[in-house]
Amino acid sequence: MKILVINCGSSSLKYQLINMEDKGVLAQGLVERIGISGSILTQKVDGRDKYVIESPLKDHQEAIDLVLRTLVDDNQGVIKSMEEISAVGHRVVHGGEKYATSVVVTEEVIKNLEDFIKLAPLHNPPNIIGIRACQALMPNTPMVAVFDTAFHQTMPEKAFMYPLPYELYKEDHIRRYGFHGTSHKYVAGEVAKWMKKDIKDIKTITCHLGNGVSVTAVNGGQSIDTTMGFTPLDGIIMGSRSGSIDPAIVTYLVKEKGYSIDEVNEILNKKSGVLGISGLGTDFRDIRAAVEERNDKRALLTMDIYGYQIKKQIGAYAAAMAGVDAIVFTAGIGEHAPEIRVRALTDMEFLGIELDVDKNDNQNIGDGMEISKPSSKVKVFVIPTNEELMIAEETLELIQK
Repeated sequence: MKILVINCGSSSLKYQLINMEDKGVLAQGLVERIGISGSILTQKVDGRDKYVIESPLKDHQEAIDLVLRTLVDDNQGVIKSMEEISAVGHRVVHGGEKYATSVVVTEEVIKNLEDFIKLAPLHNPPNIIGIRACQALMPNTPMVAVFDTAFHQTMPEKAFMYPLPYELYKEDHIRRYGFHGTSHKYVAGEVAKWMKKDIKDIKTITCHLGNGVSVTAVNGGQSIDTTMGFTPLDGIIMGSRSGSIDPAIVTYLVKEKGYSIDEVNEILNKKSGVLGISGLGTDFRDIRAAVEERNDKRALLTMDIYGYQIKKQIGAYAAAMAGVDAIVFTAGIGEHAPEIRVRALTDMEFLGIELDVDKNDNQNIGDGMEISKPSSKVKVFVIPTNEELMIAEETLELIQK
């Protein structure tokens, strides 16, 4: 059985075709500049040269049509016909409070996703467009929505409620939702396998560190708290996002500096974080190079802030769960920035965390590795995330029901 996984952005589309019999990736690709001049598809298949095709694509339906034609192409394809695709799993960023699990897409589901656009105006519209495009091209193939927010729907009220007037929650659904749920769920499950324990018996802190950053407390396989909030702006310092700040800064910038609300939103989402502190960009390789080559003070400060905020969150979530058995780092920075991991875990022996510095410096993580000392009471892992496989597995489970 083969599952196609689709992740639609506003002008891009990532995809993977996965053979669920052996969990192997038959093909994976990226379509960029949808609706913009210079549209391009890049597909990778193991054992073949990368395939690139430039073709005008006015919308997501044309992009998905190109993806499907490429997958069945006589020379570049990996399947003989679209009939081999059993279902399509769609990453959907926001499922509100309504969806605590993945669902088979119906018209009612689409309507609800449209209602959630006000909660995720940048993300849900392209997600819906991708679903509609696949429905038009594959009308008899089941579509499944897998939500970034679903995993966090197990958070208790004391964790997800903001101390605002209660009416804002009841009427406008303003609360902590959390994101990156598919990634957190995947790596928490992998940690249980590494430790050879039932996930219900483990307290894990999962650190998804990429251009977007979130840390989650996973107790017994369930999310009980997470750093991202009403939007993906909340929490730890990110690539260009500020993370948590004093909310009065917003009113100060508007009243005292004369910024408009849109300008403040632009600052907080696109000009802050790693970019704002370092002045160098959002790529941690550039930050590392600036430190190593010229001991750049702002780059060094960026690293220190990043590691310090993660360290504080680990301490907070250890307290929230009354202990911690494992910590896992994942995503681009989590997997490839040992200098951040060491900043987050140095002087944490009082919590039972003993980092093996040599293992931490090893860049060859493969399918994952333990980076704590054998004597460490808390086990620390670096595990590559695989959101696409998680989406495919949840899609398969639903259609088999």
